[in-house]
Amino acid sequence: MTRKVFVAGVGMIQFKKPGTSDSYDVMGGQAVQQALADAGISYDKVQQAYAGYVYGDSTCGQKALYRVGMTGIPVINVNNNCATGSSALFLARQAVQSGAVDVALAVGFEQMNPGALKSVWTDRPPALERANALVNELVGDIDVGGNAIRQFAGAGMAHMKKYGTKLETFAKIRAKASRHAANNPLAVFRNVLTTEDVMAAPMLWEGKGIGALDGF
Repeated sequence: MTRKVFVAGVGMIQFKKPGTSDSYDVMGGQAVQQALADAGISYDKVQQAYAGYVYGDSTCGQKALYRVGMTGIPVINVNNNCATGSSALFLARQAVQSGAVDVALAVGFEQMNPGALKSVWTDRPPALERANALVNELVGDIDVGGNAIRQFAGAGMAHMKKYGTKLETFAKIRAKASRHAANNPLAVFRNVLTTEDVMAAPMLWEGKGIGALDGF
């Protein structure tokens, strides 16, 4: 029989622009301390920890948690791209739900470099090889300052073609996000944008054959 699992405490530090934040271990340690304080428990009550990050060497989770204490618990490092945080939380929940432990900790951190996201492994097949091939079919093999822009542009184009989504719809989503960020003191960007502001901003990539989408 599985057990009910409860989130006892949370902690979050302020988001900063890449290159201006503290090192990953400092950020991770601070977030853990806040979560423990919010839960009202000491670190020695934690029986397992799951540390999520993508851009870092192996066992970065251990280094971050050593700033909180060294109790001998297993620290499992989780790297699952955009699903890293939810994967770490899922594993912590699973450990408690199964009865393996009573208290598990999930922590996530990322020390980013300025500039576009890119892989640091260039001597082997990329993990996103199949996804990149699909992106090439959608937007062409062009360099627009990083694969992330190409991926989101391709997904946006596919959605527009399939469902008739307008560019203005995406602009409204961006404007709504800015309104939420304005109320979050931990957000890195807090200036409110209108839909008109977004539509008037310089376009990162106009798209191949974007004129065909004007009718949407």
